[in-house]
Amino acid sequence: MTESLEQSEDELPNRLALAFKPLDKRAFGIAVGLAAGLLTSVATLVMVLRGRDVFQLGLLGQYLYGYTVSWIGVLIGFGWAFVVGFTAAWFVAFCRNLVLAVSVFLVRTRAELFQTRDFLDHI
Repeated sequence: MTESLEQSEDELPNRLALAFKPLDKRAFGIAVGLAAGLLTSVATLVMVLRGRDVFQLGLLGQYLYGYTVSWIGVLIGFGWAFVVGFTAAWFVAFCRNLVLAVSVFLVRTRAELFQTRDFLDHI
């Protein structure tokens, strides 16, 4: 019984450290970029093989320069979706890390001020 209680107390700091660990912006960006690129490529490939644009993916050409529902559009769509996904994920990770750092700073500062608020009473 005592071992399990000590073990759970030892695991808590590891879990908290993992929860407050900053995201790697580059790795998160690459992962989301690849997922977005593959999704766009597969959707375009399905439409090319079917021979018709059922989901109106051609409208992506309004946002992604050079994109069409064609064989070359598979590559162009992958490239643009990767860039857009990478940029968006990098920015999300940056904002999350910034908010987390500011939050930890504020909590730590409040705790230090709370500990020293009666400092002058002891002089």
